[in-house]
Amino acid sequence: MSVLALDAGTTGVTALVVDENGGVLSRGYQEFAQHYPETGGWVEHVPEEIWQAALAACQTALDGTDSVPTCVGITNQRETAVLWNRKRGSAPRRAIVWQDRRTAGICSELREAGHEDRVTEITGLRLDPYFTGTKLTWIRRNDQRSWAGVESGDTVIGTVDSYVISRMTAGARHVTDASNASRTLLYDIHRGTWSQEMCDLLGVPLSVLPEVVPSYGVVGETVPEEFLGLRLPIAGIAGDQQAAMFGQNCYTPGTSKCTYGTGSFVLTNTGDRPVAPEYGLLSTVLWQHPDGRLDYALEGAIFVTGAAVQWLRDGLGLIDSAAQSEGLASSVRDSGGVVFVPALTGLGAPDWDPHARGAIFGITRGTRRAHIARATLDAIAFEVRDVAESMSAVSGTTMPELRVDGGASTNDLLCQIQADQLQVSVARPEVQETTALGAAFLAGLATGVWSSTDELSQTWHLDRRFEPGARDDAAHRRWRTAVERSKGWAELS
Repeated sequence: MSVLALDAGTTGVTALVVDENGGVLSRGYQEFAQHYPETGGWVEHVPEEIWQAALAACQTALDGTDSVPTCVGITNQRETAVLWNRKRGSAPRRAIVWQDRRTAGICSELREAGHEDRVTEITGLRLDPYFTGTKLTWIRRNDQRSWAGVESGDTVIGTVDSYVISRMTAGARHVTDASNASRTLLYDIHRGTWSQEMCDLLGVPLSVLPEVVPSYGVVGETVPEEFLGLRLPIAGIAGDQQAAMFGQNCYTPGTSKCTYGTGSFVLTNTGDRPVAPEYGLLSTVLWQHPDGRLDYALEGAIFVTGAAVQWLRDGLGLIDSAAQSEGLASSVRDSGGVVFVPALTGLGAPDWDPHARGAIFGITRGTRRAHIARATLDAIAFEVRDVAESMSAVSGTTMPELRVDGGASTNDLLCQIQADQLQVSVARPEVQETTALGAAFLAGLATGVWSSTDELSQTWHLDRRFEPGARDDAAHRRWRTAVERSKGWAELS
């Protein structure tokens, strides 16, 4: 038996065919375009391009194996706001991506009106452009042509998982799971339902939101004419970071992982009760079981980490490929006093400043590109350390180890710097595509490919463990000084 997993990420779609041993039989990947219509941190995707990339990636994965999948699981970039016509699948406008910063003013307006404490109490989140809800408020205020369909009921609203499932089922199913719903500012994480109070606050009709379903369990069936000739049960749904937790076998309270993707996201399983978020952290749903039970996590969301390495390649031309960053950074002993704050789309946890902007400090005549590459890897590790220390402050405990995944986790130097900065071991699995793997595990658990999470735990295999060495606390202090100086930069004009 095998499972098809689809991971609709920020820059492209990955598809895996996974066997019953948790092994990857084949892969497919297809990029899609990033659109930046305005300066000031606007980021958009064309929904149809996401869908076509999903079809292409899945077809490549299916062509790479003789195994015919028995079900499909879906994971996705969270928080991205998508509008589409449920009957036709067409979108009236581009999706506003989770990275987009255009709603900073709306967040400030709501905060100044005294709403943030109540928002956090209900949703576990904070008022920040990161989340879906204020993106929808912006569309309602600024794109009446697209919003008219929402008001008439012809246009529905969802995150990327909802859109992909709608396309797979020819519009028959408009659903999301609790992990994605909990990232919208519209969902009550305590009651496990959409919040009418939050919908009213942000001006979003509850009637056009998707039905919230468990994270594993059959919720629909693909239509062959729409999805590569396949009729498969759709049996697993989770936001990308929650799927990565599932793929990393973080099923028990206290287990933690960090995914190094476009951004980095540190999650710690907190069990069946949400922990009140403090120190810039979020409280979020991990997954919903078929019986309705919810598991939760504390999360630290860092917006730019892997994207900083991409910027070295695409923006500055310092490297030809992301993989070169390790060799270049390893060619120097340290960053030579250079500190890079990659606040290219503002700062996430624990600082949360949408007006912060990227900055490089400490440049001298002796600075070489290798020092900037090293400072970039240091910055990623420092950002994760800041989040981990916030988590320890909330929980009163130190994470026993950090499981890592995502593209940048293949960088041995980064993993060692991370272990040094955290002073805990960093464990990297053999399969680093744990986001897609988690979607496969959820779907397979629902359909009998695996019988339990205990069985799934047997599929996790260690690639390498990085043990902590000496920690450069002076470098981290310089980092914190640099972060403070980067804050509020966009407001200076």
